[in-house]
Amino acid sequence: MSEEYAVRAWRDVLAKHAAAACALERELSERHRLGMSEFEVLERMVEGGQEKYRVQEVADAVHLSQSACSRLIARLEKSGLVCRGMCEADRRGVFVLITEEGRARHAAALTTHRTVLADIFAP
Repeated sequence: MSEEYAVRAWRDVLAKHAAAACALERELSERHRLGMSEFEVLERMVEGGQEKYRVQEVADAVHLSQSACSRLIARLEKSGLVCRGMCEADRRGVFVLITEEGRARHAAALTTHRTVLADIFAP
């Protein structure tokens, strides 16, 4: 692989990512009152199939720092889409749980999310 090819491929990835991120942010916000990262948190929690998650697990799944993820979770909590609970075994640990409203909002936004991705990444 030539250096020129690698640079061109990298720039193509950046362009697709920027297009997808902007379109997702706009469509999810306008139609469902969710940001792209907020949707991703709900998506990972629904897909994961667990009842509760540690903040660090969520942060790792959505590629955010723990502090950025904590702020995002606080916004989701304020909107009633997730709630926090204490870890029974370790009182310092905090779990995040998706609420029924969070599941409903995710389900409502799922088609919008998939449609945007299909439009951006269509061959």
